[in-house]
Amino acid sequence: MLKIYGSEMCPDCVACKKNFDLYEVEYEFIDINASLRNLKVFLDMRDHNPIFDRLKAIGDIGLPAIVKQDGEVFTDWESYLKDMGKQPVYEQNGEACSINGKGC
Repeated sequence: MLKIYGSEMCPDCVACKKNFDLYEVEYEFIDINASLRNLKVFLDMRDHNPIFDRLKAIGDIGLPAIVKQDGEVFTDWESYLKDMGKQPVYEQNGEACSINGKGC
């Protein structure tokens, strides 16, 4: 089962969850705002996995971060669904959680 590290305050995380629910993708959602332990686990992963280097360089948090059962981490949930033959569904709310308003 996939583990999604995210936040209910993050529009990208909410969209990821809604799409995974829609397409019945099994996952465990780990809200990094629910406990300091959840936040620390995410930060440790982000600080030590090169998948986040580009995201950190552009000021993104790196959410949602999705971990496969084999430990592989990815952040592009849209491509994950497309690879399954599913088309991501978006709600147009214009929200973004980065400082520049372009992403999370």
